[in-house]
Order: sequence, then C-alpha cells, then structure tokens
Amino acid sequence: MDYKDYYSILGVSKDAESSDIQKAYRKLARKFHPDVNSSPEAEEKFKEINEAHEVLKDSEKRAKYDRFGSAWKQSQSTGAPPPGFEDIFSTFSSGGGQRTSGYSGFGGQEFSSFFDMLFGSGFGAGGGGDPRVTWSAQGPMGATAKGADHEATISLGLEEAASGGEREISLTDPTTGLRRTLRVKIPRGIRPGQRIRLSGQGGLGGDGHTRGDLYLSVEILPDSRFQLEGNDLHTTLPITPWEAALGGQAQIRTLAGDLTVKIPPGSSSGRKIRLRGKGYPKTTGDAGDLLAEIRIQVPERLSDEEKELFEELSRVSKFETKH
Repeated sequence: MDYKDYYSILGVSKDAESSDIQKAYRKLARKFHPDVNSSPEAEEKFKEINEAHEVLKDSEKRAKYDRFGSAWKQSQSTGAPPPGFEDIFSTFSSGGGQRTSGYSGFGGQEFSSFFDMLFGSGFGAGGGGDPRVTWSAQGPMGATAKGADHEATISLGLEEAASGGEREISLTDPTTGLRRTLRVKIPRGIRPGQRIRLSGQGGLGGDGHTRGDLYLSVEILPDSRFQLEGNDLHTTLPITPWEAALGGQAQIRTLAGDLTVKIPPGSSSGRKIRLRGKGYPKTTGDAGDLLAEIRIQVPERLSDEEKELFEELSRVSKFETKH
C-alpha cells in the first residue's frame, strides 16, 4: 500500500492550524458526501477525506503520523516503531513519502510501504483511527470502520411525550454541515433524560456508508397546566368561595380532557383532590395519579347585590381564621 499523504488529500500544508484543517475538511466533505454526490469517484474520495480528517484533527494521532507515516497506528501502544527497527529508520524524519537514507535492503522503499509489507496492507486502515471501530470476520484486510455516534436533544411537549407517536425532525450533520430530515418514533410515556436511538443515522464510516447511531436525548418542555413529578401530575383547581363552603362540582383538566369532580363542603385552598390513574403514563401501561390543588378565587369586582350579601355574611358568620 502506497503512502497516503493526508495533508495533500485535504489540500493543506504540514504546518496547517487545526482550524484550517477543519475548514478544508468541511468544504471537501460537502462536495464529495455520498448524500449529495453519487459518483463512484466521489465515494472513494469521501472515504479518503474522512480518513485524513480523523487523523489530522487529533493532535496526538497527527504527531504520530508525522513521525511514522502510514505506520502511525502501530506506534499507538508503544509510541515507537516495532522493536529492532529504531536504528534502521533513525534517519526517517517527518515525511511520509521520504525514502530511508540509512537502509537500502528493501530497494529504497518508503517507510510506510515497508511496515505495510511487514504487518499486512490492511494494517492502519479502518477509518482513520476512530475508537468505535468494529472489525469484520475477515480480519484487517476486510475491516470496516463504523461511523461515529452522534447525540442531539429533542424537545417535546408534555402531551406529545405522554401520548407518543411519530415526529419529523430536521438537524444539521455536525461533520459536513448538511441538513437532514428524519422521522422519529416517540415511545408513549417517555421520560426526561431518556434517549431515543436511531440506528444508522450517525456519522459516516470510513467506507463512506457504514453509519454510526444517532441518540436523541429527551427534554420535556414546561407546561402551564401541569407539573410532572415522577409519574404523577400536579395541577390547580380554582373554585368560588361558595363552592368551597357549600361543596359542589367542578371541571378539572387532565391529559385526556376535562372531567367533573366533586368538591367536598368546607374545602380550603391547598386541599388536594387525587384522581388515580389520570397522571403520566408508565412504561407498564398504566399511569400515575393526578393531584389537583384547590385554590379559592374571589371576584375582583362585586356588584351592589354581591357586596350587600357578603356584608350580611360577615355580620352573621361566627367563623374566624386560624393562624
């Protein structure tokens, strides 16, 4: 296998800054990405671009590549070429592609080609050193590098998270900047912090096809009507002073719609009414409870008759508040 000049592949100099490498990669990735360029040449070019970027974006890998060329992976564990060859290649400096001046027993072969011959041409392949590499059953010669896993956040309304269903999302690929639209299946009763896995929707692998996975971390947006605590929902139930004193019926909101509940006589603000099984869905199929806190509301403005009746009540009532 011939030496691969990663700098030349990305079109940058050997002393290029990390920002210049990233800029060059994004520009080329957009041009040759298999989603936008279907030619066979583009697919192979994208694979090379991805491989070069994976090495040069990492300062440690880049340093090893500058020193050892295509054999940089062999030096990962030892930090040096294979034992016994340090002296032979001591004159080899930073140039992948420079020929050795201290040894001619292999006809002046390039440093990288020599190590390829020792360890097999598949050595050092596999997608640019991504730690999430999975090797095929054929061994290094048939190796395929899975793409990187990506993670994003999906924000859901409380009712949407409770009922589940499908949703279309649009996001930007962090490596190429390309916009992608995906359909996501939301499980019923999903909780904040849980993740939805979209298999094969992550970054592209070294072969230009084998994608990693995309994980969507769930965020449930605040709801003006309910508060979620565990599997229980909390809400408020406003009632009138006479409903609080005399009892009666009132409409209460739930995720499934309004229900009529009974107000016990003598209900004060802060009293809670529990509706079992009307809370947030559980993964087991049932649901938590709904707890409605009573809040007594008084009219902001009174008619003359209302004011007269309240004044009469204040004269005849023996009730006194407790502190």
